[in-house]
Amino acid sequence: MEAQNRYEKITDAVLALLAEIVGDKNVLTGDERGNYSRDETLGLKPVLPEVVVRPGDTGSVARILKLANDRNIPVTPRGGGTGISGGAVPIYGGIVLSLERMNKIWEIDDDNFVATVEPGVILSYFYQAVEEYGLYYPLYPGEVSATIGGNVATNAGGMKAVKYGVTRHFVLGLEAVLPTGEIIETGGKFVKCSTGYDLTQLITGSEGTLAVITKIMLRLIPPLGKREILFIPFNNLHEAIKSVPDILKERILPVGIEFMEKDIINMVEQYTGKEIPLHNYEAFLMIIVEADSEDEIHRIASRIGEVCLNNGAVDVFIPGSERAKRRLLECREKFYPAISHFGMADLADVVVPRSKVAEFVEKAKGIAGEYGIPIIVYGHAGDGNVHLHPMGKGTDKSEEKVKELLARIYEVGVSLGGTISGEHGLGLVKKGYLPMASDRGKIDLMKRIKRAFDPNSIMNSGKVFDLE
Repeated sequence: MEAQNRYEKITDAVLALLAEIVGDKNVLTGDERGNYSRDETLGLKPVLPEVVVRPGDTGSVARILKLANDRNIPVTPRGGGTGISGGAVPIYGGIVLSLERMNKIWEIDDDNFVATVEPGVILSYFYQAVEEYGLYYPLYPGEVSATIGGNVATNAGGMKAVKYGVTRHFVLGLEAVLPTGEIIETGGKFVKCSTGYDLTQLITGSEGTLAVITKIMLRLIPPLGKREILFIPFNNLHEAIKSVPDILKERILPVGIEFMEKDIINMVEQYTGKEIPLHNYEAFLMIIVEADSEDEIHRIASRIGEVCLNNGAVDVFIPGSERAKRRLLECREKFYPAISHFGMADLADVVVPRSKVAEFVEKAKGIAGEYGIPIIVYGHAGDGNVHLHPMGKGTDKSEEKVKELLARIYEVGVSLGGTISGEHGLGLVKKGYLPMASDRGKIDLMKRIKRAFDPNSIMNSGKVFDLE
């Protein structure tokens, strides 16, 4: 990679300075670096960092970044390493700045419904801590071993976005360290702000290219008492997708509306050894609803069922117990590992207007058919986010052929009013497609913002876009 030449190598003197900041045991230069050389991106070659540094506080992060900036050393921030776009892969070597030790929950303020946490807090632990205060963090990106910092950096979405939105809708404020070592604070324990530029939202979703997030204020809500899941089979995907706007027109706002087809259902059954109800039909909606009372949730579920039956649904399955609900959700959570197990060649997470989901899926499958590449498709029907997985890993399907297929699929998504990534981010593997979704003027503006934050381009350089 050409940009490698503009960065300096890490010397023994730099290693000694890093050890002064974080202690010898938190400066890793041996074989353990291999664990920090990759994320969960399929088929991406690991890149070994020169050193892994594990700070324990904001002051240490500031000193590390100032040192790296002064010495022109690239820095790759890292959370849990669960991303699937190559965002945490240190493509230029340098320093991997692992935030795993910064995992404190500083405060859960139940008067203001705000939690203040460090970026290394694991999502599953955060859920439990919030529940102990009788509060609720409703976002569910799907990977509970991910860190809060990683969720904020990529603006993670997930299955509950129909009602609750994505991560940025719950970020009230940040503490972040600029590449110069300057510490800034944005936002606060308030929901309104018209005081200057919204730096909180600018840093959220910036994929570690502007600053290192060291503290996060998250909005919490009171929990709703009841949850129900409806699993609804259809004879085709068009009928399933047609039901979605009709449900929303009824002033019903489900937590999430997932769509899936028979192929992924069969694949998950083989992978888990568990049978899914009504599995022989062609397409399905899984709809998650919440309400305060049994009567209210029964009313909502009944109305959703009526709308779907009027649109061609074959049946409406409602689990009879919490265990059965959990089992259905667990099957949905197994989609990605099941597809990986059966030979996924690549993946995409295109987002289109929800009324265009069925048309987009049909066109994507048509293109895949031209290439002779099987493709598995499912996603979040309520917000138009479609996950596509070309299959054939380990076969004669060339990498170039799959990339060409995905490029054409991205073009279709953009032509239907969508964009190339709904929730995984661009990172390394999708940055080349950015010009499809953004014009030159917009990309140039993003590059100017990057330079304003990071004039020496040490922060996760080579991700999202390349600087000339």
